[in-house]
Amino acid sequence: MSHFFLADFFIAIMPDYLAYHRELVFVSGLFELLGAIGILAPATRVLAGYGLILLSVAVFPANINMAMYPERFADIPEIALYIRLPLQLLIIGFIWYAIRSERVADR
Repeated sequence: MSHFFLADFFIAIMPDYLAYHRELVFVSGLFELLGAIGILAPATRVLAGYGLILLSVAVFPANINMAMYPERFADIPEIALYIRLPLQLLIIGFIWYAIRSERVADR
């Protein structure tokens, strides 16, 4: 929901080389919500999980952008901007774990 209510923050972290910042923020927020809903239902959990993993990879450039330009984010401790980078891998691991039982059952 924060992608919609705090859109200006997410727009600010978008790399300059990307166009349509506002639209990308809203689309990523929509896919986050759909993934969160999808991961709750066993029938859609694996597909939603893979989608959330792809989304996590897709938004990673915004985290890199924040770490590269810490002066743009003075309200956030600089160390937090760097810690976010490996945490993204941890989030992907959590998603992978969340869909594990369905992935194993499908074999």
